[in-house]
Amino acid sequence: MSVRTSRTRLITAAAGVALAALSMTACADSGNIATATGPSLRATPSVASTPFVPAPTGPTTAPTTGTGTGTGTSSGSTAEAPTPAPRDTVPKPATGTPAPKTPAPKTPAAPPAPDAQPGTCTGSTTKTTAAPLNRPVNHLLLTVTNTGSGLCYLYGYPAVRFGEAQSVPPVIEDSKPQAVVTLQPGQSGYASVNLSSTDGTDNTDGHTTTTLAVHFHGPSGTESVGAGVNPSLPATGVYVDDSLKVTYWQQSMDDALSW
Repeated sequence: MSVRTSRTRLITAAAGVALAALSMTACADSGNIATATGPSLRATPSVASTPFVPAPTGPTTAPTTGTGTGTGTSSGSTAEAPTPAPRDTVPKPATGTPAPKTPAPKTPAAPPAPDAQPGTCTGSTTKTTAAPLNRPVNHLLLTVTNTGSGLCYLYGYPAVRFGEAQSVPPVIEDSKPQAVVTLQPGQSGYASVNLSSTDGTDNTDGHTTTTLAVHFHGPSGTESVGAGVNPSLPATGVYVDDSLKVTYWQQSMDDALSW
């Protein structure tokens, strides 16, 4: 029992000596550190901390200097912006692109031709027919139709020749109308021919003929103008004698048949 107690005391004493030695060493090192660093820390003033500004993460584009109408200029690159074109300048087409074609002016259409001027009815602008009549007897009706594009005038009376006659028959003066017969395109005028006497008193010099020629008078009423026509007669022909007469041209068929 005494031996264990003595050993315990020895171990405790040794541990105390060791702890004391460690404490002295730590104090000595602590004094050296204070001596070495203490004055410098006291001599250094406190410095305010500067905030940290992070650098921009996106690409940086250098500013360009543009020249405008004002007096200020922007800092940065010295490259000049292109000068805008004047407002009245027409831009040219891009290379390789054909220039737009200007359509040629259209030629105005010619005005329609006016209708033919009024003139004398002739064989070239009319169609003439000859038809024997039952009433009045021994009469022949001449019908002239305007086939032209303008009006024409039937002056005087028809100059007729039957067969190989060398002269034209006389006109019935009382049949003269008050105005010259005027034919619009498509209209007709009329005249009657007294072929022979109705009582047979003038049949001594009469003859039958199958051909007829009709000619037209001009404004004077005496001259023959234009082309004549040859209207057809019945195949059996017509009988004519010395009483052969014609009427003036009439505007209506009734007026022509009244003589």
